[in-house]
Amino acid sequence: MCITILTAGVGYGQTPILSKDQFQPTQPDKVKIGQLLFYDKILSGNRNISCGTCHHHDHGGSDGLSLGIGEGGSGLSIARTAGTGDDRIRKRIPRNATSLWNLGHKSITVVFVDGRLEISDLYGNSFNSPAEEWLPSGLDTVIAAQAVFPMVAQFEMAGNPKENEIAGAVHDRIDASWPILAKRVRIIPEYGDMFVAAFDNIDKPEQVSIVEIAEALGQFINHEWQNFDSPYDALLTEGIALEPAAERGRQLFFGQANCSSCHSGPLLSDQKFHALGLPAFGPGRTRRFDPMPRDVGRMGESDALEDAYRFKTPRLRNIALTAPYGHNGAYPTLEGIIRHHLNPAKARLEWTRDMSNLPSVPWLEDIDFVIQSDKLEMARQAEKLDIEPVDLADHELRDLVAFMHALTGKTALTRPLGAPDTVPSGLPVD
Repeated sequence: MCITILTAGVGYGQTPILSKDQFQPTQPDKVKIGQLLFYDKILSGNRNISCGTCHHHDHGGSDGLSLGIGEGGSGLSIARTAGTGDDRIRKRIPRNATSLWNLGHKSITVVFVDGRLEISDLYGNSFNSPAEEWLPSGLDTVIAAQAVFPMVAQFEMAGNPKENEIAGAVHDRIDASWPILAKRVRIIPEYGDMFVAAFDNIDKPEQVSIVEIAEALGQFINHEWQNFDSPYDALLTEGIALEPAAERGRQLFFGQANCSSCHSGPLLSDQKFHALGLPAFGPGRTRRFDPMPRDVGRMGESDALEDAYRFKTPRLRNIALTAPYGHNGAYPTLEGIIRHHLNPAKARLEWTRDMSNLPSVPWLEDIDFVIQSDKLEMARQAEKLDIEPVDLADHELRDLVAFMHALTGKTALTRPLGAPDTVPSGLPVD
């Protein structure tokens, strides 16, 4: 369903309406298991971090950092520290924590900002993924498939080789760790009973595998972060006018500012990949053979030169809740990231390092910005742009920011389940 909006005699095309029937189905008992697992550190190698640590309810499903502090750290969001001694982190998380809003929409077939996981028959298990043919069969949605990868990522949840059995197994082969994680979960009586009750294919706890764990996590993420009750949604469904500044911003968004050329469809994302020339810093997500601390974006998955420095268009609902912005969290404010879109070259020159929200990690600070000393690499990134500058006045930029705020749901911060007080493993909940 869609609606044609006409304001002041000007038409802005077909705007799809977002509704519950567009999402993958969920079952309450599976969602409940997923909620507990999402906040249970039992799924991490050293039992010290959960999915919720970096995608916390208190921070709009994100962590508020440019580049997160993963396994080995302590605390949440801007108060998270990098650990001490042998347990301290060895690398920052290379990219900004992914937004979870509306991730269970049926139109989403490719996930992660470089698209390294997508629905495909390439390996005979329904997905083209970093696990290739070793990804287990039976994962029912792309959101469930996505859930298994942070568990086996060294700097996110797995930990370092020789620290624990999970990291050691991953070092042998990526799929070797998932049965160990599944056993950790199913031998906890409360989890075992819940899986038997929720899954038709499970008659006894011993049958629980990473597939059922991933399905539960995927259903929770899908159910918990569905949200489409913003002022903009009220405009689409009920014709309730936006506040004047937000309405002016909407007209710019779909008109002169050309935002909707990429931010289109019901999720306000074309789900394609574009080069924006964002300021570069951090360790980057390098390929196995690439020693440089850079992030080549989509090319890291496709190995196609034309995909260099292109990243997936983010979904925009509740965008005001998930600062900082960009694949590496380069901009702390909506105004900053919009200014960059309007004039990437100018914004890149004016960007300063203190705009990045990087918690202090003294032993990594020498490499945080080292990529900026490579003039050839900086030139390559600056030249690869898929957007044209747009000349807007400051008051027009403020109107665009107002429209971004009009995409925030009325119930965005009151999620159906929230974070649990305790989890079956007995481990502390962040």
